[in-house]
Amino acid sequence: MKIYTNFDEIGLIPNPVLTIGTFDGVHVGHQKIIERLNQRAEEVGGESVLFTFFPHPRMVIQPTNHGIKLIQTQEEKIEKLARLGLKHLIVFPFTKEFSELTADEFVFQFLVSRLHVHTIIVGYDHQFGKNREGNLQFLESNSSKYGFSVEEISAQEINDVNISSSKIRFALAKGDISTTNHYLNEEFELRGTVVQGNKLGRTIGFPTANIRIDDSLKLVPGNGVYAVKVCLENGNKCLGMMNIGTRPTIDESLLTHLEVHLFDFSKDIYNQKIRVSLIERVREEQKFANVDALKQKLAQDEIFVRTFFSN
Repeated sequence: MKIYTNFDEIGLIPNPVLTIGTFDGVHVGHQKIIERLNQRAEEVGGESVLFTFFPHPRMVIQPTNHGIKLIQTQEEKIEKLARLGLKHLIVFPFTKEFSELTADEFVFQFLVSRLHVHTIIVGYDHQFGKNREGNLQFLESNSSKYGFSVEEISAQEINDVNISSSKIRFALAKGDISTTNHYLNEEFELRGTVVQGNKLGRTIGFPTANIRIDDSLKLVPGNGVYAVKVCLENGNKCLGMMNIGTRPTIDESLLTHLEVHLFDFSKDIYNQKIRVSLIERVREEQKFANVDALKQKLAQDEIFVRTFFSN
């Protein structure tokens, strides 16, 4: 997959079959569109293209109160799109000036004049351009004038349930990792660096790797205990359980911590990169009467998670 951050880098793309959007999460609905892009490109002797933006448009239009957290980092999104077989990814710098372009100006200046787009494929509810005036009807009404074809991916084709990035964010906020993974068609992942903690875990028999998330814009699921799969910097993989939360039994700071207890593992991995795939939520985070009660519950959690993975 070729990646471009400005149009000067783009050579001639034969019969571009293109879609537009932020594609946060690259969920099942997005995957349907990419699948159709590739299929249509093959039919017309062309190549698939995604025109996306960075930063997220809401960060530019509402810089002080956008409140946006991303389901995927840019790195994760690029890796997933490449796995799906996309040929060209245009990551266009989203600016205030760019947001002021009308739908017609955007289509003519970028898609027609520069890319010579052959086919535009969009989801059933897609909107773009100033005041979100660009939509399926707009594209269809201008297709003859500009010489491109338009194709819609209907809601029914995407899923009987309308999958959206906002629904995935809502599921993650509740800690509903099963729904999240179903919508993403893969396991939700957190990437970070192992940092020093207070080392209390090792004193109660549950040493943990404390994780600092690499990208501050990455969305972190709701507090709770999760069954996880972990990939270490050297490529080794192991199972474990992760706590996301404020550790109310031992900490009054109310700061959120991400800690992973790795099963059957005792090596020093401080300052190493780590990837954690969340598989199942075990329970909510709880405040226990004392550390012994916490230790007892963690032992029960470990039995549950080990059994979960063995089935």
